[in-house]
Amino acid sequence: MPAPGPLNVLIVDDEPLARDRLRVLLGDLAVQLPSVVVGEAANGLAALEVLGRQPVDVVLADIRMPGMDGIELASHLGRLEKPPAVIFTTAYDNYAVQAFDLNAVDYLLKPVRAQRLLAALQKLPAPRPESDALADIGQQLRGGGRSHLSCHERGRLLLVPVAEVLYFRADLKYVTARSAEREYLLDESLTHLESEFAERFIRLHRAVLVARAALAGFERAAGDDADAYGWALLRDVPEKLPVSRRQWVPAKALLTGS
Repeated sequence: MPAPGPLNVLIVDDEPLARDRLRVLLGDLAVQLPSVVVGEAANGLAALEVLGRQPVDVVLADIRMPGMDGIELASHLGRLEKPPAVIFTTAYDNYAVQAFDLNAVDYLLKPVRAQRLLAALQKLPAPRPESDALADIGQQLRGGGRSHLSCHERGRLLLVPVAEVLYFRADLKYVTARSAEREYLLDESLTHLESEFAERFIRLHRAVLVARAALAGFERAAGDDADAYGWALLRDVPEKLPVSRRQWVPAKALLTGS
């Protein structure tokens, strides 16, 4: 059951009428379960901006939205220090089974009914889904990986556009994502990143994935270089990335087309 006091709610849906309906339903349920709508957003990116200013207890999120969908939003929320619960509200029943497998609080089909919404809210708190599992569901939903990755930096949640990442490099328990401007420290698995973004990145080395579009060329390593069989040269940044003997031929084939 929810804690005493009104629930702070964020409504996320790209349809204004759908947001209005949820706001009205929450008002109708105020006697049974008081709540305050602290914000609205039309997609996941806008929702994260709201959450940067205002923590909430629960997010009512549509699934199919432009910019960032509800599943990807939920994967980023799971990395917050105090993640809100998420209730999916959607016109599509395709992903209900997966959502419940992920221990989602609830999955409400539109048009959302007052008593179903009340029953869902009365289930709080609930376990948060694992972000990697949410990413897998997101791939099924949109036919590809996340548009953004997230990391914590000085108490803030930063979003990293995947399209700007030149390479991922594993070091102990963390992975570094490098853009043309800077590095980001991610709490991600290199293996999962390789699987999720297989069309965009290729493995060069057991600890390195590189964006196909970032490759500029290759050079052989010195004979006494124990760190790599060869080196990959990149566009936009001066770093060289190690290439293992096993990956040397398939990596070079990306540039030669053979």
